[in-house]
Amino acid sequence: MSFKIKFWGVRGSIACPSPRHVAFGGNKSCIEFAVNGNRLIFDAGTGIRNLGHWLQRKGITSARLLMSHTHWDHINGFPFFSPAFSKGNEFVVMAGHLVEQGGIEKILAGTMAQPTFPVPLELMGASMAFEDFNAGEMFTLFDEVTVRTTPLNHPNGATGYRVEYGGKSMCYVTDSEHIVGSPDQNILALIEGSDLVVYDCTYTDKEFPGRVGWGHSTWQEGVRLCQAANVKTLAIYHHDPDHEDGFMEQVETEARQMWGGAIVARENMRFNLL
Repeated sequence: MSFKIKFWGVRGSIACPSPRHVAFGGNKSCIEFAVNGNRLIFDAGTGIRNLGHWLQRKGITSARLLMSHTHWDHINGFPFFSPAFSKGNEFVVMAGHLVEQGGIEKILAGTMAQPTFPVPLELMGASMAFEDFNAGEMFTLFDEVTVRTTPLNHPNGATGYRVEYGGKSMCYVTDSEHIVGSPDQNILALIEGSDLVVYDCTYTDKEFPGRVGWGHSTWQEGVRLCQAANVKTLAIYHHDPDHEDGFMEQVETEARQMWGGAIVARENMRFNLL
């Protein structure tokens, strides 16, 4: 039994390939779960490119890709996911916010259509399946991994996930905007008692009033939610591209002073839950 997690991209909004974004990383949202030999991938920001190269080197030919939502920063690595172009590989792409918009396949095909991208979705050589569900549903993968979902407060919709296996659980909660003074009950129910919560901490509480309506939360709200829900560890995630290494180091210091269970996610960071 194993339940391993690796961060391949931790930024929001836009990739940051600069010397001021080295310690925490400049690639956009992508997390890999290795659950008893099976692969789950959350989001397809630019971090999925390096993940794809690694999967090919290891000879791993199948995975499920679960999308939080389909804003640019969470999908624009998808056309550069090299294993999807190899015949014999198998991938399933899932989303919980697009049933009424025609589904995840339609959206991804649109982003890979001319004149904005030269290589269409249908040229991916792998076996590609696309499945839509409604956020709030629960389902089982690989006969042993339970996935619970919830809708998130984000423009155009988004989905939060809780993955349970072997008595351990990890939650992926991005992108979501909180309401000051009113903890999100959907999120609290999803993350209750979880071992690890990856949460949208794009802003600080000081920055937040100027960004209401942009669809994101703060690291302080992440701490408050995790404390209220008896979570073991919070991974501060989806870093603002303007938050350079020095800023993020200060965030980590302040977060750990507020609550010892908080850490700041970095590219290539790993967790072993089992």
